[in-house]
Amino acid sequence: MSPEEQKLALDLAYQPLDLGPITLPNRFIKAGANENMALRGLPTKALVKHHEELARGGVGLTTVAYLSVTRDGRTLPDQLWLSEEAVPALRVVTEAVHAAGGKISAQITHGGSFVTGIFQPRRLLSSMSGLNAAGLLRGNLFRRAMNEQDMDQMVGHFVAGAIKCMEAGFDAVEIHMGHGYLLNQFLSPMDNQRTDEYGGSAENRARFPVRVLHEVKSAVGHRMAVLAKINVADGRRSGATVEDAIVTAKLLEEAGADMLVLSGGRNVESGWFMFGSNMNLEAMQRVLGRWSLSGMAIGATAKTAPKITFKELYFWEYSKQIRAAVTVPLAYLGGVKSADNVASCMAEGFEAVVIARALLREPDLVAKWRNRPEEASLCDNCNSCIAYIYHPAGTWCIHRPPNSLEDNQMIATSL
Repeated sequence: MSPEEQKLALDLAYQPLDLGPITLPNRFIKAGANENMALRGLPTKALVKHHEELARGGVGLTTVAYLSVTRDGRTLPDQLWLSEEAVPALRVVTEAVHAAGGKISAQITHGGSFVTGIFQPRRLLSSMSGLNAAGLLRGNLFRRAMNEQDMDQMVGHFVAGAIKCMEAGFDAVEIHMGHGYLLNQFLSPMDNQRTDEYGGSAENRARFPVRVLHEVKSAVGHRMAVLAKINVADGRRSGATVEDAIVTAKLLEEAGADMLVLSGGRNVESGWFMFGSNMNLEAMQRVLGRWSLSGMAIGATAKTAPKITFKELYFWEYSKQIRAAVTVPLAYLGGVKSADNVASCMAEGFEAVVIARALLREPDLVAKWRNRPEEASLCDNCNSCIAYIYHPAGTWCIHRPPNSLEDNQMIATSL
């Protein structure tokens, strides 16, 4: 691009974006990434401050991560879940973001058989029955293939959860279909080896997740934008490919998705692919304890991961293939580190850019690029923030002052 074209492309990122019934103030989205800022399933004062700071820093849409649609869909003990009690507490979060000039999305999901931090006294629901490797550390040894009745009930849970999000003042819901959680367990051949109409072809594997989105859209689409987060690929030879992702994207487009957020990888099997670089083993073991079960498991997994050097826009080639195949709005995610990266995304036809780690380092990064586009992100991709998802004070960038532990022990009750 010429300098003039690059400036025009970057300027576009700061223009409003219509998504279904809502309008974002710009095209910058804070990715849904576990904050660990919840207590007994309710948001803490730390979560309010976290998302309010991002909105004040210029983010157009900030995403509250992992609101489980049921209590047993959590993967960690204190994780947010959409109970009646949570609605007024979540409204504190949404009102703070709105007062700061931003919009806010709720990432709604269910762990299925991927439950790593809580023992569940029954077989966990999934696309398939059998041994559950992801749950071994917590005694969740087996999983059960969902039947039609299970699917009907789960669709109802997603719809009820989306309605609660609407009541809590969220502007959008993002249905999480990636990273190894329940809906991804249907999409990915790493889990889904069914022989009925929900298994086999990419179209069949997408059938249940697409139904979830369609029903959520029918229930709340008049008031909220309905997004879906999907994998561009699983990052493993036996997993879903970009060709599978294109099929999923087309079906979600037909089902009425207002935008697709393009991510990739799976939490256990290909974290290196998800983050475009290797896990920070030292930070993980510092937070979890080297000799804890989780610390030892992560250490063993890290030894088998390929060595990856971080590069900017690491999902670029996958995402461009999806962009060429669909017309639904797409949000690019993966290694956005500079205003030039943002301009490239806009020029390629992506409607938004999604950022996580760089915004932990600089919550005002969007405002900085507006005024000083020549300055790159200060994030050094050390991946320590991923480890601090498990810290009692919640995740933060180690290059900034630590979070207040006290704030993360107080339920959000007022602005």
